[in-house]
Amino acid sequence: MSKYVYIETYGCQMNVNDSEVVAAILKEIGYEYTETITQANLILINTCSIREHAENRVFQRLHEIKKLRARKSSLLIGVIGCMAERLREQLFSHDVLTDIVAGPDSYRDLPRLVSIAARSKQAINVHLSKTETYDDIMPYRVGNNRISTFVSIMRGCNNFCTYCIVPYTRGRERSRAIDSIAKEVLDAVSMGYKEITLLGQNVNSYSLTQNNTIFRFPDLLSHIARIAPHTRIRFSTSHPKDMDNELLEVVAKHKNICKWIHLPVQSGSSSVLQRMGRTYNREWYMQRVEAIRNIIPEASITSDIISGFCGETENEHQETLSLMKWVRYDLSYMFKYSERPGTIAARDYIDDVPEEVKTRRLNEIIALQNEISAQKNKQDEGKIFEVLVEGISKKSSEEFRGRNSQNKTIIFPKKHAKIGDYVSVHITDSNSATLRGTIINE
Repeated sequence: MSKYVYIETYGCQMNVNDSEVVAAILKEIGYEYTETITQANLILINTCSIREHAENRVFQRLHEIKKLRARKSSLLIGVIGCMAERLREQLFSHDVLTDIVAGPDSYRDLPRLVSIAARSKQAINVHLSKTETYDDIMPYRVGNNRISTFVSIMRGCNNFCTYCIVPYTRGRERSRAIDSIAKEVLDAVSMGYKEITLLGQNVNSYSLTQNNTIFRFPDLLSHIARIAPHTRIRFSTSHPKDMDNELLEVVAKHKNICKWIHLPVQSGSSSVLQRMGRTYNREWYMQRVEAIRNIIPEASITSDIISGFCGETENEHQETLSLMKWVRYDLSYMFKYSERPGTIAARDYIDDVPEEVKTRRLNEIIALQNEISAQKNKQDEGKIFEVLVEGISKKSSEEFRGRNSQNKTIIFPKKHAKIGDYVSVHITDSNSATLRGTIINE
């Protein structure tokens, strides 16, 4: 009798890749991946702990899934990933009824954990590793999409930003071997993928010593671009401290490396950045932006911004707005600060910005970013971009959607194209979120 695993993924792109690693591990013990939750014998929720809202969504989902057990008493339910590491005791409570808890470095142990849980025992492994990179496991590519996929090149984080839980849930940085990464990239290319995103908690801090030689991220990125010359290469997320000119020159040199830099600033105030433990100040960050503009003038720049961090004054908030106006981000991911237990900020600072002030400041940040995004997209009208056709537009079955090298979403009539094609699109209209255009013949 066939066994099926259903994996629901929350959080970042790295979790998507982790779910594919888990599917590959479970396939070795006879579990087939299913996208139908009612078919599953094993349901795994892959979680994220970066924000409280994400954890609340998972608890709500677990209460919904628990109802399935009334119809299938043998159903096993597990929580994996960062939340499993942080909240293991709560996950085993009677109210939640989780059978399996596995941290992000414990996926190889899932066959044993599943076996224990099948004997009506709770199973847990949340140990962090100093070496685990899953470099010998070829992920099971989920779904029928053969357009874009992810390859993790490193795990963990050494930065200990004061607001962030990641170093405590994913451990310290360790980088995969170049040969292992290259093998996975070439495997994805052989399967027909047209775009690969290299992932890491701080992807550009990749560093590996091999045969007494240190290989850094620019070396790896250049190597991947050469071995997959007809495949688009992206990377995320970059830490500003490691965004050196050598890396920017590699991006500029290779046509197949996308001209998109995601460079989270978090705050435009040097004093807030210091409290956040970000290791750079406003002026240093601005120098990195100037370098991007000089070396890759066609690049888009996107960011992450936190509103209302501990002690943030109105002047410090205004500094964030002024930096946004100076950089003119193409897009930003914007959030209110939420205290995460176990972080340096939770221990050393007071979350003293009132909720209504956080909300007001966040709304101002969002409004400004929407205004800038609309202006930046307006400047793209009349230009021609190479676009990878990724799928059908959400609003019309007569239109395709795709992205350009700058990671901007573009909508256009189907014409003679098909999903997976590269097409030249002339931009005719725009708003703050998308560009619109028509395919042209070259």
